[in-house]
Amino acid sequence: MNIATITLPSRIKLSIDLTDDQFFDLCQRNRDYRFERTTSGELLIMSPTGSETGNRNIELAYQLQAWSRQNNLGIAFDSSTGFKLPNGAERSPDVSWIRRERWEALTPTQRKKFAPICPDFVVELRSETDSLKELQEKMREYRDNGAKLGWLIDRKNKRVEIYRSGEDVEILHSPATLSGEDVLPGFVLNLKGIL
Repeated sequence: MNIATITLPSRIKLSIDLTDDQFFDLCQRNRDYRFERTTSGELLIMSPTGSETGNRNIELAYQLQAWSRQNNLGIAFDSSTGFKLPNGAERSPDVSWIRRERWEALTPTQRKKFAPICPDFVVELRSETDSLKELQEKMREYRDNGAKLGWLIDRKNKRVEIYRSGEDVEILHSPATLSGEDVLPGFVLNLKGIL
């Protein structure tokens, strides 16, 4: 068998018809890339993040995981986790969290692949190569599919966009912290080193 190597741009879109199992298999066989799929079936291929973005992502994940372990209200996930949203899109937020009772309602089989659920809470951290418009569309998609709270952290513009179920987007300029509100009771994200 001959293997061809191709160099992909940092982010490309392809239209390809894959079953859910084929898409999961594609992701497992190509772990150097992050894949997402839109509701129309368009395949998004993203390269790994740069080192600075990766460091900020782990800081976000660390703070959320520390809070989640203390209260045991739900399950936190990192950026390598994919979810199948109710609209059919498969997305991978930078950081996310699901209430324990919603997670436990899924079957063991559903939990092993891309769980068919929209997280209650999502965070997207804009890297230098990310399109703000595309991230805003993605945040609205999370909200429209059941996310109760979402944060779009935009380092380039030193602001955070807050997405809440049934509400207009709130924009904060250079906040020091963010509150998890009633979705993540008691969680406060320290943005030092992130924003």
